[in-house]
Amino acid sequence: MLDAIHWDADLIRRHDRPGPRYTSYPTAVQFHGEVGSFDLLHALRDSRKAKRPLSLYVHVPFCANICYYCACNKVITKDRGSALPYLERLEQEIEMIARHLDPGQVVEQLHFGGGTPTFLSHDELRRLMEHLRKHFHLLDDDSGDYGIEIDPREADWSTMGLLRELGFNRVSLGVQDLDPNVQRAINRLQTLEQTRAIVEAAHTLQYRSVNIDLIYGLPLQNPESFARTVAEVIALQPDRLSVFNYAHLPERFMPQRRINESDLPSPAQKLEMLQRSIEQLTAAGYRYIGMDHFALPDDELAMAQEDGTLQRNFQGYTTHGHCDLIGLGVSAISQVGDLYSQNSSDLANYQQSLANGQLATQRGLHCNADDRIRRAVIQALICQFQLDFGDIEQRFAIDFRSYFSAIWPQLQQLDRDGLIELGERGIEVRPAGRLLVRSVCMLFDHYLEQQNQQRFSRVI
Repeated sequence: MLDAIHWDADLIRRHDRPGPRYTSYPTAVQFHGEVGSFDLLHALRDSRKAKRPLSLYVHVPFCANICYYCACNKVITKDRGSALPYLERLEQEIEMIARHLDPGQVVEQLHFGGGTPTFLSHDELRRLMEHLRKHFHLLDDDSGDYGIEIDPREADWSTMGLLRELGFNRVSLGVQDLDPNVQRAINRLQTLEQTRAIVEAAHTLQYRSVNIDLIYGLPLQNPESFARTVAEVIALQPDRLSVFNYAHLPERFMPQRRINESDLPSPAQKLEMLQRSIEQLTAAGYRYIGMDHFALPDDELAMAQEDGTLQRNFQGYTTHGHCDLIGLGVSAISQVGDLYSQNSSDLANYQQSLANGQLATQRGLHCNADDRIRRAVIQALICQFQLDFGDIEQRFAIDFRSYFSAIWPQLQQLDRDGLIELGERGIEVRPAGRLLVRSVCMLFDHYLEQQNQQRFSRVI
């Protein structure tokens, strides 16, 4: 079965190490400052000529309160008025980007992330969506995948009604943990009732799917308390669940310095939390999609994995990997053809660039032929848990075994260890290796040896 996972604690101990999450290959660590707005405009011109469909990501960086675990690009402020100057620059960026695209290019996927998108007032959300509709070809028949991240503390029934009216049909809720002691330790007090109200609103208003994010490894968590959180969340019947491993990197993310390291659970406790979560979710009928993600069997991600069309990009697992992805807002990343580009991560720089009539593109990279081959290999492994050598050979005119001869002994070792089945015609990630699929992908990462692996979270 595609969704079967076999828990092998010994295998996990041997192969659990820091590594990228592969929302892209090459990863954002490889982006450099030699890519600028001219490169993005050139890529947009090619997109326009090919009339490729679009996926839009809009970053809203503001949060009213700081969550100590958070590693997102954010601005903490109680001043709701600070959103208006940002909104004005975002509208400028929308106009400048849209000018270089064809009005017929359909926006199949839209996602508002943050920060807290619902930090914006109802009038500001309405204004932003109207501006997007004016300059991009958004679908108005509810057939697009239009999602938004929700902080249940920053939304209510009227918010959910407005978002549905504006065209959103998917929501993702940040929950992390329901235990009050854990919530105090991470400075995120959020009741089960607040979360339940938003989920019930989403179901009543016929949103297409509800995702809930959980994190294991937070301070004061233990296997018993986290199992209670998972049980409460399962009772809410979300369509999708993300169960992330908390990566404690206080040297990189300043808010994490407020977490008392002595309160963090041990590696053994973290493993037990993950194992129990998998058992609970499997018993409740959820399928393991991969990389911390679970979905009900009738969810589009589960069905896409089953029929071999699941993809992965900066939006995470998706069925829209064929679209050109355009990131709007501070720190947002675009993937247009073979170009990756990222806006400035500094709010003042982002806003100043646009005030000067310039796009805020600050870094990125052009994929070369080797990048494209390795990207396809990693995509297949991380989305389907299997790889057909013949497919790669046909698409890229290479001999797979010769091309990857340098890592063949390591692949053979993973086969002996039981992570993969290495055959004459391909690779299959075994049930015991699926939780460790990032470790398999890392063998194909040409850049990994040059990188400081402490930049990344552990696989498990």
